[in-house]
Parts: sequence; C-alpha cells; structure tokens
Amino acid sequence: MTSPDNGKDVIKKELPLIPKLPGVYKMLNYKNEILYVGKAKNLPNRLQSYVSEKNHIIRTERMLSQTKKLEITTTSNESEALLLEANLIKKHKPRFNILLRDDKSFPFIFIGKEDKWPQIKRHRGKKDKKGFFFGPFASAGSANWTIKMIQKIFHLRVCDDTVFKNRKRPCILYQIKRCSAPCVGYIKENDYKQTVEDAIEFVSGKSRRIQKNLSSQMEKASEELDFEKAVILRDRIKSLNIIQSSQRINESNLVEADVIAGYKESGKTCIQVFFYRSKQNWGNQAFFPKHDPDESLGEILNSFVSQFYENKSVPSSIILSTEIKEKNLIEKTLTKKENKQINISIAKKGSKLKVISQAIKNAKDSLNRKLYESQNNKELFDAVAKKFNLETNINLIEVYDNSHIQGTNSVGALITYSEEGFIKKRYRKFNIKIQKNKQDDYGMIREVLNRRFKRAVQEKGDYLTFPDLVLIDGGKGQYSVARESLNELGLHDIPIIAIAKGKFRNSGNETFFHNGKEFKFTKNDPTLFFLQRLRDESHRFAISAHRAKRKKGINKSLLDQIDGIGSIRKRALLNHFGSSKAVESASIDEIQSVEGVEEKVAKKIYNFFHE
Repeated sequence: MTSPDNGKDVIKKELPLIPKLPGVYKMLNYKNEILYVGKAKNLPNRLQSYVSEKNHIIRTERMLSQTKKLEITTTSNESEALLLEANLIKKHKPRFNILLRDDKSFPFIFIGKEDKWPQIKRHRGKKDKKGFFFGPFASAGSANWTIKMIQKIFHLRVCDDTVFKNRKRPCILYQIKRCSAPCVGYIKENDYKQTVEDAIEFVSGKSRRIQKNLSSQMEKASEELDFEKAVILRDRIKSLNIIQSSQRINESNLVEADVIAGYKESGKTCIQVFFYRSKQNWGNQAFFPKHDPDESLGEILNSFVSQFYENKSVPSSIILSTEIKEKNLIEKTLTKKENKQINISIAKKGSKLKVISQAIKNAKDSLNRKLYESQNNKELFDAVAKKFNLETNINLIEVYDNSHIQGTNSVGALITYSEEGFIKKRYRKFNIKIQKNKQDDYGMIREVLNRRFKRAVQEKGDYLTFPDLVLIDGGKGQYSVARESLNELGLHDIPIIAIAKGKFRNSGNETFFHNGKEFKFTKNDPTLFFLQRLRDESHRFAISAHRAKRKKGINKSLLDQIDGIGSIRKRALLNHFGSSKAVESASIDEIQSVEGVEEKVAKKIYNFFHE
C-alpha cells in the first residue's frame, strides 16, 4: 500500500490556487475514477485538515494513499454545495463515500385536473402534468391498493385516453362496480366531477366528511324514490366503512411526515423510512447504505438524508431516530429547495418516540434478516468452492442463459449474485447481432461472453468488474465454448461451471461440468438448491427479455408499412379492431368509423390490404 503522503502532496500543490469559497471537492485516482466527494463552507480550510491532521482513520488514509488528482467546484453558498455533493455521490458512487443504494423514485397517485373525465392512475417521475398528486407511497403495491379502494367507492376510470375514447360498451370494471362507465355516458359529467372531488378529499384524509355527504345523498335519493341511485350510494358507504376500519391511522396524528430510523450492527446498517400523509401510514421502505464499518450511525443518517431528498419531494416534517451533525444546514437547504418550511426533529418523547421506536424495531428486524441471508450466502459460496475444488474465494457469481424460438428474437441474459443477494443493476441482456449465431446456442454463448468480457478487459465504457465464478446454463459443449471464449481473452483464472438438466429434464437430477469432470449432488443438498435458484433466475430473466423483444416485433404490424399511419392512428385502429388481421377484414366504412381516420386514409388502408 502506498503512503497517505501521496494524497497530501497533491492537496498541498492545489491549496494556494483554491479560492476561499463554499463548494465541492473530488479526489481521483490514477485512472481518473472518483474516490471521494466532499463539500465545505470554506474549501481551503477543509482540505487543509487532510494535510495538517496526523492521525486519520484507516479509511481516510487508504483514500489519501490512492489520490492522484484533486478537482474543485465552487458554489455560491453552502446549501448549493450540499445539493451538488449529494448529486455527485449518487451519480458517481465513489468507493469512500457513504452510498445510498437501491435509490429510486416512489410512486404517487395522480388524478387529472383539466380532463373532462379525469382518470386516476399510478405515477412515477416528474410531476409535470396538471392535476393532483398524492404520495409518495412506499411501493407500487401500496399505491395500487389505494387506487383499488378509490375505484370501489368512487368508480373513477383507470383506462388510458385512447381506450376511453374508442369504447362502444362498458368494460368489465363497470360490471364489477369499480367504474361508472363515463366512456359510454352512463354517468352525467357533473356527477362524475363530484365523485372526483370526493375522491380527492378521501385521499387527503377527509373520509368522515365524504361519508356524511354520501349518507345525505342516499337519504335524498330514497325520499325521491330513486332507489337505484340509493343502492349505489349505500354500497359506496359500505365500502368506505370497510376501508376506514382497515386503514392504518397513525396514533401520533402525523399529517405530513417522514419517519427515518437507523439501526447498525456488525458493521452494517439498515435505515427504515415510513411515509405518513393525510394522517395515514402510506407504507415503509428499508435501505441498506454502503459505508465503512467504522462510520457512526449519526454520520450514516446525515449522509442518507441529504442523498435521499436530493431528487424527491420533501414533507413538512422529518423525524429522525438519531442526532445528525448537519441538521441545521440540511433543514435550511431543503426549506429553500421546496420553498416551504421544513422541520427536522429528533424523537425523544411522547407519541413521536413511539413511532420512531416502531421504525427502529423494523430496521433491526430487516437488518437481522439481511445479515442472516448474507451469512447463509457466504456458507453456500464456500460449499460451491469446496464441491468443485475451486482455489479462489467466491464473492460474486455471474450466470448466463439464452432464449429464442427457432432462431428468432435471440437474446442472451446475464444475472449477478453476491453475498447480499441478486444485484439487479448488474443484470444485462444481449441482443444477438451475428446472424449465424441466432440459431446456434454455442455461437450465442461465444458472442455474449466475448461482448461482456472484452469490454472489461479493455476497461472500455461502463464495463462490469470481473466475477469470481461464471455459471452457464448448458452441458459439456456449452462449457467447452465458454472456457475457450474466456481463455482467448486471457481470463484463464475465472472458473466456469455448466449446469445441465437430466435425461428427462427433471429438476434435481442436474449434471455439472467443470475442468473436464462431471459432478452430481444428492437431491436434498442445499448447495444444489442454491445453484438451481441461480439458474432459474437467469432463465426467468432471459425469457422476459425474449418476450419483450418478441412483443416489440409483434407491435411492428403491417400497419407500420402504410404511409400516413402514425403511432396514434395505429393505436386507435388496433384498439378498435384488436389486430391487424381484423383491420384487413374490415370494410372502408368500418375503418372510417375509427376516430381520427378520415375517408381518404380509410381508402388508403383498405387498398393496402386488397390491391
């Protein structure tokens, strides 16, 4: 290991040139890879501490020993520096920063504002549409459950605009009393708009008021002898009562808050985030940030909060389980970002402490499960190495599989597994490019492995690091091709195992090939189950990639070959007729009856199929 003085010398040379301003600094290695991103109120003062302090923690010494270059970005204030730091950390994932992993956008519920017949749907991403957004929900399941409840009570449409405009009769959702069929005029526009307003109030936590209004409407309908309408309103009230009894109303009466709790053990941390909106618990999500084992829980939580809200909407209140050192700065930054007052507090007593205690318990349980799985995986890795006499320690396995139908839509798939489980961000699919390989399993394996590992050998672009073991779905022939492919790239030291199903393709009778030898497991061997699980996941991913490609090909129908038929008309025709074949059988008048298809275009479509 080189000396930390290397990094200190780099900083010393740059210090006289750095302005006394707030900003962000990046430490890079000889490959120009970012090792660490930090921020400072005064850049020279912060960087001077790396030079003047003698007893750095081991992690900092390792970082300094690898530092060959320093880059500076100044900002107008410290809040900007905080947001830029969070953005750069999430973008580049430096190895010496605390990293928030599995970060993604959370689903919202969207109800259109300006539509004549507003639709309710799940939404992710930018809130650039005009309407009402409710969320975030912890998962798609939580959002879908709420949408389902709204359908049951208020009968709002969920179909997209194209389907809605082209319906001639109500769909099954009307039959099962989850839609009022505005597509075919079964409800008046004013009545529909009223149910939309009621639905918005319901999601906003005003269900008691909605229940009162529905009861009044039901009584009025009964007095006017409109018993059909009274029955509909009665059923809505009934559904509302069921939902109210099952709804998770929080005891601490949190109107708009995120509860964030962390638990650390054995050098690993779990952070649980609970979303409270409209006095309801809208679910929770577990995160396992990557960090040095010596980092304190306060430091981890501090970094987590700044990264978590870098690209998300922020509630008025954030309740934490542990004090963080930059509480005031983060609070000020988020207030400015959201243009509303954000309050960050530490739960110490009362109902908030009760909520945070529950969140800590969830974090502890999730971390214990994660540690148990990691330990189990480590034992399974060791068992695989022992069974096949592998000389290397296994920490990362890549599994390869192919999928095609008689040489069409040929796809190769790669999945990755580590001690922490399946690593979805390392999944890759390979559309087979070489024509002769599309019907040749051996050729497909050769092409996929060459494309995957050649990039890594050349360190070209966004390449993946090397695995400790390669698992191939196939027999002796597939093993030989895979071994030959890796050997040609100079990767003789990466072991390969091929897994082939038995004579009758029954699970449990697999034969494994490695280094010219055949291996078998007893039927109840946990290591066999483990390898089967890896093989099955690669098979699932390969098939899903193949189906997606095939579906894309199917969507490129004969209609695409007709001049003047764009995506909107094509969609309208397919929604109306169901298939290109049905369009082919239709008359000019039938084609012309589709919205957006005038007589001239209808004749062109008809002539295309009949000339």
